[in-house]
Amino acid sequence: MTPELLVLTLAGLLQVVQFGLMSVPANLELGPGKTMSPRDPQRLGKPLIEQVSVRTGRLFRALNNHFEALILFTVAVVVVTLSDQSTWLTATCAWVYLGARILYVPAYAFGWVPWRSLIFGAGFFATVLMLIAALV
Repeated sequence: MTPELLVLTLAGLLQVVQFGLMSVPANLELGPGKTMSPRDPQRLGKPLIEQVSVRTGRLFRALNNHFEALILFTVAVVVVTLSDQSTWLTATCAWVYLGARILYVPAYAFGWVPWRSLIFGAGFFATVLMLIAALV
């Protein structure tokens, strides 16, 4: 397994951890009547994310952000792996991405300004650098 594929696997597991960090407090705050329902707008009145505490809402948004970031990172890993262009640079970029994603969770949950955006930028830049490295 290439280092990039290892990091992709760990990033997938991070997604699972983030889901737990968000869903446990959301279920405690909202109760099973809402969280297990089909979430019809007529019944709920407003989206669940708008009915939870500030921190739980941030954890929900951090989870969604990781889903979005993971798509581009997955593309980078697939391109690097299938083109057999794994190098120390692409491996380092993959680890930077994972480190940034791990730090992003508390940065978002606790509202670290401007650090949350800078941490996101580090992971995004590392992913873009992987894609560029595959082209050269």
